[in-house]
Parts: sequence; C-alpha cells; structure tokens
Amino acid sequence: MPTIPKIEKVRIFTPSEIRLFGRVFERAKRKGETEAHREALASRIVANYMAGITDEAELLAVSRQPRGHFDASH
Repeated sequence: MPTIPKIEKVRIFTPSEIRLFGRVFERAKRKGETEAHREALASRIVANYMAGITDEAELLAVSRQPRGHFDASH
C-alpha cells in the first residue's frame, strides 16, 4: 500500500490496523492502475476507516468506489 510508510511514520494507527489497510488495499487495487489511482485508493481506505467503517468487507466495498459515490446498500 503506497501510504504505509507515511502511516507508520506518524504512528496514528496500530500495527493491526495497518495490516487491515494493507489487506483491503491488496484486494481493492486493479491491474494496470496508475500510481496516482493507487494513492487515491489508499487514501480512501484510511479516510473510510477514520470515518468509522472498521469491518474489513465493508471497508473494501466502500473504498473501491470513487469519492462521492457512496452506495448505502453495502
């Protein structure tokens, strides 16, 4: 996950939370995405987690969606 070194440096999250972000990122990323798209994905994962979405499956589903396209059915 591109932002993991940044997250680890500021030590806001626990190691288990960082592992969660990594798992979600690995499952959500798509082949052929640009680095910018992957950075945006990583940012969405962290932002969604900070907004209270802590369930791994839900975090994955919501983070795959571009910002502003939240689907409440997930």
